[in-house]
Amino acid sequence: MNRATYDSRFFVEFYYSKDQALRQKMAEKKRFKDRYISTIVIHEVYNLSLSKEGRDVAKLRAISMKEEFHLIPVDDQIAQVSAELRHKYQLSIGDSMIAATSLNLKAVCISDDPHFKQIKEIETAWI
Repeated sequence: MNRATYDSRFFVEFYYSKDQALRQKMAEKKRFKDRYISTIVIHEVYNLSLSKEGRDVAKLRAISMKEEFHLIPVDDQIAQVSAELRHKYQLSIGDSMIAATSLNLKAVCISDDPHFKQIKEIETAWI
């Protein structure tokens, strides 16, 4: 599969992990030809960066993510699929929107979040 959507946890590990070998492997995971993120990922990473490092870093990360990944907005189709997945698997709204984005794009979801492993409708991968 050449398409991938990236969960917020990918960026949390990429930006904050102290394990250099892990960060290198994560950089290699960006090799997918078509890389996507949901707008909810921008929100989650921006919010974390804002609280940990301030507005300037949060803004720079958002800009960088939008340059490196195709940004997928939450439209009515993704919102409905998200609600179905959220109901079926008792997911958070963020996880369900990211999963719905993966499902809509027929893309592998890059995450180490165990919630994604339970979703039978999508394929997941981690480093």
